[in-house]
Order: sequence, then C-alpha cells, then structure tokens
Amino acid sequence: MILKNAKKQRKIRISSVLKGTADRPRLSVFRSNKHMHAQLIDDQKHVTILGATEKSVAGISGNKTEKAKKLGMELASLAKKQNITKIIFDKGSYRYHGRVKALADGAREGGLQF
Repeated sequence: MILKNAKKQRKIRISSVLKGTADRPRLSVFRSNKHMHAQLIDDQKHVTILGATEKSVAGISGNKTEKAKKLGMELASLAKKQNITKIIFDKGSYRYHGRVKALADGAREGGLQF
C-alpha cells in the first residue's frame, strides 16, 4: 500500500508542474511490464493530440528497450506530420532510466525538442 501511495505522489508532484499547450504538448509515458504507450496531450483543451503504442506500430522487433526507442522515433515522425517539433516530456512516476530513457532518446533522434 505504501508503494502505491508513493507512486501516486510522485506522479502528482511531477504532473502539477508540467502543463502541455497546443504549441508544446506534453508527451506522457505509460510503461507496463510488456508494452509502452505514449501520448501527446494538450492540457489546456484536455485533448489527446496523438498516441502510439508498441502494438500499434508495425515492424517493431527486438528487446523491450529497442522497441521503446523505435516507438519514440515513430511518435516523433507522427508529430512532425502535424507540425509539432517542441514538446514537454512527462515521465510520470517512472525513473528516467531504461525504457523511459530509450523512448525519450528515440523521440529526440526523430526530431522532437525537449
């Protein structure tokens, strides 16, 4: 029970500072044991601009870290099609380590700035 509360507190503390706009949407990351999910969110309008998961992107293979990096690159290419180049990275309650860092690195390689 204590761990769930600590995780919730970390997410609240981080998300209270980060607010996405139409010009700089928030890249929200969700990491499960099997898959990664990422969304670009406009917090002013309360709208998800676009989202991607490892399952929805075709041709992703390799280990979990490699899949996360490819997901970041795919998300960056989808964002560039909608003329989005600058974002705010919201790691949620996760540490900036492993798959979360790989997703961020892939998004940077794809052309997103944060």
